[in-house]
Amino acid sequence: MQTRQYYKDLNIGLTKSAQVVWSDTYSMRIKEIDDQHKGLLDFVNDLFDHATGNEREEALYFREVIGKAVQYIKDHFALEEKYMHATRFQGYASHKKIHAEFVQTVVKTVKDYEEGKRLTLEKLANFLKDWVLTHVAVEDVQYAQYFRKLATRKADGRLTISASDVE
Repeated sequence: MQTRQYYKDLNIGLTKSAQVVWSDTYSMRIKEIDDQHKGLLDFVNDLFDHATGNEREEALYFREVIGKAVQYIKDHFALEEKYMHATRFQGYASHKKIHAEFVQTVVKTVKDYEEGKRLTLEKLANFLKDWVLTHVAVEDVQYAQYFRKLATRKADGRLTISASDVE
């Protein structure tokens, strides 16, 4: 599913004024993963756009999108982990652990919120923005560099990784 279409299906419009603008410096040079990273940033930007300070409005929006957003994050992590596992990336176990810890943090935050703990969308958006950008810049770049070392340039000029590249 296309990332931006996914968010349109959630009734999350594309951002009016982006708090985080995609840059090639965030690119893993893997289209499917870059598209998902862009989708995560779209979600963060949409959180900022819905951070009105009105507790009721923010609560309605949060309830509408958070479950699907958490599933999107889990699906994204599963894709990265699938590629890391298939290519025998040495950092796979530690990267998977970082993903699991992040999901646990988000799930705990949601649970706390559902139990009445105050949460502002701005605070959540800032947390997610910082985590996603740091994770992409520090952790994800490691597997991206590894993938590029393994990749074979095909006749049409594309870099791809095939079974023979990881044997």
